[in-house]
Amino acid sequence: MANLTFYGATEGVTGSAYLLETDKAKILLECGLLQGSRKYEKANKKPFPFEIGNLDAVVLSHAHLDHSGRLPKLVAEGYHGPIFMTQASSELLEIMLKDAASLELRDAEWENKRRRRSGKREIDPLFTLQDVEQTLTLCEGMNYQQKLKIAEGVELCLQDAGHIMGSSIVELFITENGSQKKLVFSGDLGNSDVALLRDPSVVQQADVLLMESTYGDRNHKPMDDTVKEFKDIIVEASKNGGNILIPSFAVGRTQEIIFRLGELYQQGLIKQQAIFLDSPMAIAITEIYHRYQNTFNQQDLTSMKLARSRSLHSFLPVLRYTLGTDESMALNRIAEGCIIIAGSGMCNGGRIRHHLKHNLWRQRAHVVIVGYQALGTPGRALVDGEKIFRMGGEKIVVKAAIHTLGGFSAHASQSQLLQWVSHFEKPHPRLYLIHGEQEAKTVLQERLAQEGWTANIPAQGETISF
Repeated sequence: MANLTFYGATEGVTGSAYLLETDKAKILLECGLLQGSRKYEKANKKPFPFEIGNLDAVVLSHAHLDHSGRLPKLVAEGYHGPIFMTQASSELLEIMLKDAASLELRDAEWENKRRRRSGKREIDPLFTLQDVEQTLTLCEGMNYQQKLKIAEGVELCLQDAGHIMGSSIVELFITENGSQKKLVFSGDLGNSDVALLRDPSVVQQADVLLMESTYGDRNHKPMDDTVKEFKDIIVEASKNGGNILIPSFAVGRTQEIIFRLGELYQQGLIKQQAIFLDSPMAIAITEIYHRYQNTFNQQDLTSMKLARSRSLHSFLPVLRYTLGTDESMALNRIAEGCIIIAGSGMCNGGRIRHHLKHNLWRQRAHVVIVGYQALGTPGRALVDGEKIFRMGGEKIVVKAAIHTLGGFSAHASQSQLLQWVSHFEKPHPRLYLIHGEQEAKTVLQERLAQEGWTANIPAQGETISF
């Protein structure tokens, strides 16, 4: 009898963590950061609710921090076993964890300055760069569809999830007492309408299925409509001279936006003199995307080749990289006529906040929200119509036009989730909905019931046996 305990992403979309225990092995599936409000993020410093020394292996579906961000903490506290993921994920993970460690150190330094002035005890960062370096030595890259024994009685196979580069659907084959059970974790399933990546792989059999539900309560706007709206924003801004700010996640969304801007450029619709990618991490990740073009979908790869492009950068020749801080700060002196893509995607950190500070109060400016905004984040406040943006104790009036383009989401919509799960053979696996706000999970649960599925919504810390 195997046990699975839900230790994360049960009360929201972040902090992914699930512990699989068999009679011979203990496998941690995901080890993600809790993200959102400061109060919510403080939970990252709590001790892990399981014995780290007993773990045999860790499996990672993809490199996003809400799935991977506590790995250095796990290693710092005593884990020394293998961490399995795709090869592309291991390359992305190095960039993302090193960036996260730098932010942790910076935030701890700022907080400790305040604490010293008030006589309070200083704090340590969640993890350090040394912890990240040690974590990276434990990573073992795999190919899609490669089946590998990762612990006694447990085999792993990764399928393409189509969410970001290297993202995977996790299949775990568990053998106990001569019989085999199969656990499938969807990871984050990709939106089949987005650019570059392939559609999520079809999986047909499982005994237990964990499925994400980020957009379980809605469908995305059709991609053709989204691209048209995106084009209209670009054209409008070019007429009135306003800057366009695009808060974007460094992995996946940035590369999608660059490709879509490249399509508009190839059609002669980009009038802005320059488009700035103002994120060292996004720049480095875009270069990884170039190296893994063999995983692109054939349609978009053909479009790039027809434009005689060898990379996303050559597909969009007006793209400029800003690596240094001085280069980034110089963009704040540009009052009109440019497009700035910068992190973070939810506006809760990174260089985008400084560009918002210098542009939100301008009536001709535009902010294009192209990704999911978690509750409690500054990006969510902009989407919800807040008229005051708070940053570092300063209040900035919001006069810029705020656009939300849900069609660019890298997550599967409700209809796409239903389509993906429909491929599973009967009898249906035991289905558990995770990675979603409560309303999204409840709505998807009801829709699945109409399709003959019984979907469970697990509680934090709940254990199931199979």
